Amino acid sequence: MSDNILQRARRTFLLEANALNDVGLLLDEAFEQSVQLIHNCNGRVVFSGIGKSALVAQKIVATFNSTGTPSIFMHAADALHGDLGMVQEKDIVVILSKSGYSPEIKALVPLIKNFGNKIIAIVGNKDSYLAQQADFILNTSVSQEACPNNLAPTSSTTVQMVMGDALAVCLMELKGFKDDDFAKFHPGGTLGKKLYLTVADVFTANEKPMVLETQSLKEVIVEITKRRLGVTAVVDEKGQLAGIITDGDLRRMLEKNTDIEQTVARDIMTKHPKTIDPAELAVSALDLMRRNAITQLAVVAGAEYQGIIHIHDLLKEGLI
Repeated sequence: MSDNILQRARRTFLLEANALNDVGLLLDEAFEQSVQLIHNCNGRVVFSGIGKSALVAQKIVATFNSTGTPSIFMHAADALHGDLGMVQEKDIVVILSKSGYSPEIKALVPLIKNFGNKIIAIVGNKDSYLAQQADFILNTSVSQEACPNNLAPTSSTTVQMVMGDALAVCLMELKGFKDDDFAKFHPGGTLGKKLYLTVADVFTANEKPMVLETQSLKEVIVEITKRRLGVTAVVDEKGQLAGIITDGDLRRMLEKNTDIEQTVARDIMTKHPKTIDPAELAVSALDLMRRNAITQLAVVAGAEYQGIIHIHDLLKEGLI
């Protein structure tokens, strides 16, 4: 029974992957022209569809908006009952349909054409009504659905989705859409934080543990305990970072039977510790910690010690 389930699952992946490959080979000048049309559009891109195609259209709208191409979704059925008013003069309309013959689509298309808006069809039948009426045809024909009855939209909706992604990616490249642009549209959540949250945004909420090179071991222990970060920076008289002492350094020092009474900060500090500039991204601090198997970094601007960023800070921000 388990083997049959896995075989069916793998068959689904194979059928949909083959469908994607086949549709990729169907791309032609109409795709390039559609990308250029959208790129030069002074309005929005209005996506529409019915049934499963409508759900795919909504996902594509979300992708377009998050990558800098203003888009809206208009359900084909609702368009016939008032929502058609959302289509503005300079908008481009993209209609998704497997058959291209749905009654709602057949009723919607002439209305849009009367408005004078350009229509791009993402359609699974090049001979359909929708394809014949569209200005540009993006062929998403599939030879077989992954559904064992060859009925439920599976392969066909997958290729529609990827066609939308292909449009979005090409538009991103034409626009020169970069990480900074992406961050503007994703300010919330982990994704946004990885793109804009800096070390300075995080470490300033912490205590600033610090001792001079000549301070005693007792003073070092008190500072580490008081600041609750498991570490203290060691600075010179100018406030510049000379080294760092962690609670682990203290334990290792005690194991060596060191003369505690004579020990000062400079004797046990780690010289040339890993540091990070406050302007760096917080995710860069996380990467540096992971690569060096450490949990704290000294924050340094130039040579001046600013504070400590701890891996717990990054955990609180949801970066881990």
